Amino acid sequence: MKKIFLLTVALIFLFGAAQAQPLVSVVREDVKFSESILPVDGGLFISNYGSEKMRPRPDENAGYIIFRKNGVNKKIVEGLHKPTAMNVKDNFLFVCDETVLKVFDLKNLSAAPQIVTFAEDDKVVNALARDGNTLYISVTNSGRIYSLDVSNPGRLDEASPKLWLELGGVNGMAIGGGEMFIATIPADYKTVTADDVIYRVRNLKKPVAEKFLDVPGLYDGVALSDDLKTLYVSDWLTASVSAVDVRTKKIRVVYEEKGCGPADIAQAGGTLFIPELVNSRIICIDLSKCQKSPD
Repeated sequence: MKKIFLLTVALIFLFGAAQAQPLVSVVREDVKFSESILPVDGGLFISNYGSEKMRPRPDENAGYIIFRKNGVNKKIVEGLHKPTAMNVKDNFLFVCDETVLKVFDLKNLSAAPQIVTFAEDDKVVNALARDGNTLYISVTNSGRIYSLDVSNPGRLDEASPKLWLELGGVNGMAIGGGEMFIATIPADYKTVTADDVIYRVRNLKKPVAEKFLDVPGLYDGVALSDDLKTLYVSDWLTASVSAVDVRTKKIRVVYEEKGCGPADIAQAGGTLFIPELVNSRIICIDLSKCQKSPD
C-alpha cells in the first residue's frame, strides 16, 4: 500500500508539474529593446531600439527592424533612432521613428525612405493601425491621432496626415469590425489618472472616443483576437497582459511577470506576441492552451 501511495503521489506531482509549465516560448536572438511586433504572412517584423540603454541618446541611431520567419532572422532596416510601431501595405513598410513616420520600399531597401512629418509639437509618433487605405497614427505626447491616405504608398509626397481624433496619452490602437480600440498612457508615463484607460471608437467615419475598460493603467498595446471577441491589453502598471471579453468586459490575466515591460503587442493565428521591452525578448503565448474566454 505504501508503494502504491508513493507512486500515486509521484504521478500527481509529475502531472501537476506538467500542467504548470508556462504556455510560452521566448525569442531573444537579435532582439535588443524591442518595442513593437507586426505579424505578416507567417513572419514577424520586430522593431528594436538597438541602443545600449532602453532610452536611446538623442544622437543615437542604432535602431533596426528584423524580419523573422521559420526561426530565421533577417535585419532589413538599420539606422533608425527609436523605432516603434509598424504596418505593411503593398510591399511598403511603415515605421514610427520618434518624430516622423518612415516608409520603406521592401522591394528596394537600399533606397532612402519616404518621410511623413507632423506638427512641430508632435514629438512621440508612436503607434499605427490600418483600415484598408487609411492608416491611423497616434502621437502620444500631443494626444493626437492622425489619418493618412495610403492608397498609393509609393507616392506619399502627395498625401498628408489629417487630424482625426484628440485623446490624452494615445498609445496603441487596434481595428476590427469597423471599430477602433485605443490604449492610453499618461504623458509622463507614471502619473495615472481616471482618464488613462482603454477607449473605443465605434464609428471610424465620425470618431467619438468612449471609455471601454474603465480601469486606469499604464496601457501600451492592444490587439484583437481573430474572431474579434477578445481584446488583449498590455499594462506596465501591473506588468501584465490581460484578455478582455469585448461583450461582457470581463478581464482575465494572460501573462504577468514582475519587472517586465509589455509593449506594443500583436495577435495572429491564435498566438499572442509580447515585445518585452525591458528585458529584450519576445514572449509568444499559445492562446489555444489558455482559457478560451475571460472569467
